[in-house]
Amino acid sequence: MKKTAIAVASMLISTGVFAQSSVTLYGLIDEGFGFTNNAGGKKAYQTQSGWDAGDRWGLKGSEDLGGGLSAIFTLENGFSLDSGALGQGGRIFGRQAFVGMKSDSLGTVTFGRQYDTIVDYLGPLTANGGYGGWPFAHPYDNDNTDNTFRANNAVKYSSPKFGGAQIEGLYGFSNQAGGFATNRLYSTGVSYSGGGLSLAAAYLQANAGGANASGALATNDTNFVAQRQQTWGVAATYVLGSATAGLNYTHTSLLNPTSSAYIGSLGTTSSLKFDNVEVFGKYQFTPAFFGLVMYNFTEGNLDTSTGKSKPKWNQVGLLGDYYLSKRTDVYVQGTYQHVTGGEGTVFANAYITGSAAPSSNNSQLLLRIGMKHAF
Repeated sequence: MKKTAIAVASMLISTGVFAQSSVTLYGLIDEGFGFTNNAGGKKAYQTQSGWDAGDRWGLKGSEDLGGGLSAIFTLENGFSLDSGALGQGGRIFGRQAFVGMKSDSLGTVTFGRQYDTIVDYLGPLTANGGYGGWPFAHPYDNDNTDNTFRANNAVKYSSPKFGGAQIEGLYGFSNQAGGFATNRLYSTGVSYSGGGLSLAAAYLQANAGGANASGALATNDTNFVAQRQQTWGVAATYVLGSATAGLNYTHTSLLNPTSSAYIGSLGTTSSLKFDNVEVFGKYQFTPAFFGLVMYNFTEGNLDTSTGKSKPKWNQVGLLGDYYLSKRTDVYVQGTYQHVTGGEGTVFANAYITGSAAPSSNNSQLLLRIGMKHAF
């Protein structure tokens, strides 16, 4: 009898523990077929995995510690559906990998490989970060609103929401003896949502990003390698019935950039700046179908050993998305880009992020049809 009582008690305790803990397996698969009208002077027909939303699978979990406190973790893998290869430079959990503590009243602190504040706050309020992915990204994803890179060695704090407002801060350590400021990153931001209105502002600075493999921005995991990168921006969306309107502005300044993950060497460049202005409109025609149109204007400012240049990018995008179920949708999208003012520089030719290759002239068209499934 005594042994039976102990066994029952043990079962109840175990049940209680499992009831307060959870681990979730989740993921998203995005596959499409793309056509680029000019990729180095040739037409390109490609399968394109993860262009609209990055392919991923992950594990996330939490354990209730009592008193409104929980231990949490996320491990998220990125991969290519076309080849099965690991994404994000071959990292097993390249999209996210962190552990931390969450308090209902004090906020959340996490440690590991994480998204910066621009990705968390500004990205979801843009056409690329919120809906259309790479083909809608601002040139070379210069502001990281489409999360080209993540921050390694990062500590992040996210506050609880107060009346719809929330703040966040992140610091990515260099992890180098005698080089505390070499390849570190920090960002901060604030967001607000209420009554159909969403607002966000964020700032990021990376010192010597991509300078080595062990710092906040690894060499094979950043869009620009530069002595310093500063990016800031503001964004707003407003929902009225079935319609959503969005407006955002971002500014990126790069000191002594040497290369870009998208176009390679930048030559002898002392300064490179981008100013991006984007507007978009989305309309939910039915509960299952929406359409979106976006326009982005970017002005560059480039100082090189041969002089100054001010390339300008005009980019228009269209997206139609139909949900077959809550977890599966099919979509079509197209992007057209035209560049002026970049003659004699690496920015003379058009290049839509996600196209097969830079164009051989100053215009480029990318058309896609795809399917996404979430689990």
